[in-house]
Amino acid sequence: MASSLQSPSSLFLIAAAVALLISPATSQTCRSQTFTQSNTRFANCSDLPTLRAYLHWTYDPSATPNPTLNIAFIAPPASRDGWVAWAINPTGPGMLGAQSLIAFRDTNGSVVVRTYNISSYSSIAESRISYEVLSRRAEYSDGVMRIFATLALPAGGATELNQVWQVGSSVRGGVPARHEFSPENLSSRGTLQLGSKAAEDKNGTATPPTSSNGGGSRTGTQSGNDNTGGSWRISGNGLGLYGVLVLLGVFLRF
Repeated sequence: MASSLQSPSSLFLIAAAVALLISPATSQTCRSQTFTQSNTRFANCSDLPTLRAYLHWTYDPSATPNPTLNIAFIAPPASRDGWVAWAINPTGPGMLGAQSLIAFRDTNGSVVVRTYNISSYSSIAESRISYEVLSRRAEYSDGVMRIFATLALPAGGATELNQVWQVGSSVRGGVPARHEFSPENLSSRGTLQLGSKAAEDKNGTATPPTSSNGGGSRTGTQSGNDNTGGSWRISGNGLGLYGVLVLLGVFLRF
């Protein structure tokens, strides 16, 4: 026989169990992210479709002598000692030819962001990239790494760029080691609409906003939240919303 649910203690136990299982960070999107250590204002943001990554950006086509792209890339590395990367590829949609910004912990413990022209799948070496990097820095907290950078783009009125992002699990001798080749890693690419004021859809292409909150426009300062996606998920055990309902059913029955 099912017991009565009128007991306050029963209701409290149910609420506590659900609260422990659902991670608040996993419900966030780029629109909910804030930046507590910077006054940078970004015109656009996107929940990237893979690797729990996010991009905030502002494109200024009127900057002189060249247009500028100001970005904040946010993602959790594959491990605490891993790395994250964001890149523009002027030659194609994939990794080869990507002009990359890669952030990781240096040998002295500080978080650095360095530039790499990805010309091989087998190894990489720090090098200059084909875009002038006007500023760059990286931060790490609460399991999330962030790259902040401003790039000078070629004049010519480009409206979109090929972008690639990636995460890895280790850095060896100051060099990021090869990332996994899972479907998620291999599909971490898309098209960045430079002047868009809308968040990107699941194909990495900008779409019109579906609400009245500005369609992805954000203002704020840097946060230390481990943001992992735009939908509710179960932390740790992968049960999903169905699992929560089953758990509630157990409480209701007994």
